[in-house]
Amino acid sequence: MSSTIDNQEISKFEKMANEWWNPSGKFKPLHKFNPIRLSFMRSKICQHFNLDDKSLQPLTNLKILDIGCGGGLISEPFYNMGGDVLAIDASPINIEIAKTHAQKNNLKIKYLANSAEDLAQTNQQFDVVLALEIIEHVSDIELFIKSCGQLVKPNGLLFIATINRTVKSLIMAKIGAEYVLRWLPIGTHQYDKFVKPSEIFSIANNHHLKLIELTGFSYNLLKDDFYLSQDLAVNYCAILEKTA
Repeated sequence: MSSTIDNQEISKFEKMANEWWNPSGKFKPLHKFNPIRLSFMRSKICQHFNLDDKSLQPLTNLKILDIGCGGGLISEPFYNMGGDVLAIDASPINIEIAKTHAQKNNLKIKYLANSAEDLAQTNQQFDVVLALEIIEHVSDIELFIKSCGQLVKPNGLLFIATINRTVKSLIMAKIGAEYVLRWLPIGTHQYDKFVKPSEIFSIANNHHLKLIELTGFSYNLLKDDFYLSQDLAVNYCAILEKTA
């Protein structure tokens, strides 16, 4: 059977696993990135499901799946928003880090060491599926998107956030982030595994997933912060709706 698991990619992140929750450590870019993308996703989910974005826990009663959860940097905020969260990662080491952190904070998040394709075989479905900064690390993009689609309920949402394959992303997300700013260990990303939006859409269309929004995230060097943007050349997020 085909697999989305790339053992070399998993090994890279397992070597950094103890730093998931260190905002000044090797996952510093994700800590910087989290506030804007959490705000963006919360707003879009509330809009789609007609929920009160001003509520402290607007996502109550929504089933949410976080694929490639790492140490739980996204899973925990979504749980705190009221979501019924299942989080999976192909690395058992990452899952143990995430479980330990959640237990320390008395958060009842369900964590499993699993892949998207294996979970899809259980016939579970979710209102919202998150695939954030993971698709550029899998071995089979078509199987990954197909599996994500199977895991979304009809009329549910799939968020795919990744890095575009452009000259600008090579300069900023690869050379800049790894060699110049030293935000990430050298070798964290492979440029040829970056994914163009068109490549996602061509597969998604075959699996009852309709694009409803495409948004970029840009970095302001002077403010040392990320912001929503129409520029899709580096970081972007596709929101897809399950149509059947």
